Amino acid sequence: MKKELIIKIAAEFSRVLVGAVFVFSGLVKAIDPVGTAFKIKEYLSTFGLDYFLWTDHLLSFGQAALEFTLGFCLLTGVYRKLISLCTLLVMCFMTPLTLYLALYNPVSDCGCFGDALVITNWQTFYKNIVLLACTIFLYLYCRRLTSFYTYRAYWFVVLFSFFFCIAFCIRNYDHLPILDFRPYKVGNNIFRQMEIPENAPQAEYRFIYEKDGVKREFALKDAPADDSTWTYVDSRQIRKGFIPAITSFELYNEEGENIGMKILNQSEPLFLLVAPALETASDQHIEAINHVYDLAREKRYLFYCVTASSPEGVGEWQKNTGADYPFLTADDIVLKTMIRSNPGLMLIREGTILAKWHHNDIPNENALAETVAAYLGETPLPEGEAGDAKAMPAKKNRQDGERWLRIISGFVLPLLLVWVYDFFRNRRTRRKKTGLHTTK
Repeated sequence: MKKELIIKIAAEFSRVLVGAVFVFSGLVKAIDPVGTAFKIKEYLSTFGLDYFLWTDHLLSFGQAALEFTLGFCLLTGVYRKLISLCTLLVMCFMTPLTLYLALYNPVSDCGCFGDALVITNWQTFYKNIVLLACTIFLYLYCRRLTSFYTYRAYWFVVLFSFFFCIAFCIRNYDHLPILDFRPYKVGNNIFRQMEIPENAPQAEYRFIYEKDGVKREFALKDAPADDSTWTYVDSRQIRKGFIPAITSFELYNEEGENIGMKILNQSEPLFLLVAPALETASDQHIEAINHVYDLAREKRYLFYCVTASSPEGVGEWQKNTGADYPFLTADDIVLKTMIRSNPGLMLIREGTILAKWHHNDIPNENALAETVAAYLGETPLPEGEAGDAKAMPAKKNRQDGERWLRIISGFVLPLLLVWVYDFFRNRRTRRKKTGLHTTK
């Protein structure tokens, strides 16, 4: 009995650990499906699978939904043997993959938790070793797991959790992610994100020199750089230094001048229309974008379109949309980090990000004027609340909280109602069987 109890406790612990990790991993991928697609595209390019690059968003949605569904089914004990087997197969694939990543470092991080929790490739591999051991144990002792539903309701739990996650991915694809894990989120100041604390750890290197066929490592202060009898061979980093969340903010005008910090330092509000690739940017809301530019000119706000496209791409965009606003160029990775929309709109003042809009959510001209004025503290909010640069992020946080409440309720309530129905149906079935047995 004692052995059975220990196995039961270990199985339930493994179920909770693996299930929680899979739910969290799937959830953060679903929150930022565009970022997950970027990481998948990086994987495909690294392994020479460029032909499949077009599947990046499809794989992003599918991976998020699969991980979330497997994790939730583990937590609820649905299809215990099948789900534990599927989870084991996933870990048998991911563990050797992450070992390869740790050994050869073809990508900087595996992206298993998106931007919500960035860990090294070796940390990912160690994590997967633990999860693999747990999934093996779960598969061997899956019958010891407690199920919260009867077999008749299993199909609903699987399909509902899978398609709910897909719908959540679509919501975060058609709009900005409901949670922003990146340094350019609303409320952050770009200058502060670039600061390096005084007591921040410094990078440490060892320099390798050779003399008379003998190689030797030196610290920077001891390196014989001025001694001609020593020949420099190589260097290696033995400790990483502090890396700020934003390492640079470089925006180049047509003359090739970097004016990024210059326009951030100005007191005028700044609109940035961020379009990493104008060749593939959506042109469905050009009229709304032109209204923003008209407002900026009327109020004497700064307005730039920032892109990584070539001059030919810019010219084609201007030809197709009639755009007469100025263009700046920047690194496409930086632009993709700034906003998950192509194009997307940002409102910045003195380095502080006041607002961000997906191109599907840019307000109409009147609503935009009222909202911008409220962000700048010039007028009350449209709802009549006091509006300033501090109040607007608080209002946004409240709105995000309400969205989360609706999403969680939309997921939990149907499952709870099915559980209640399943529970009472199962109890009635047992009573009937018990009564039939007593009658006999």
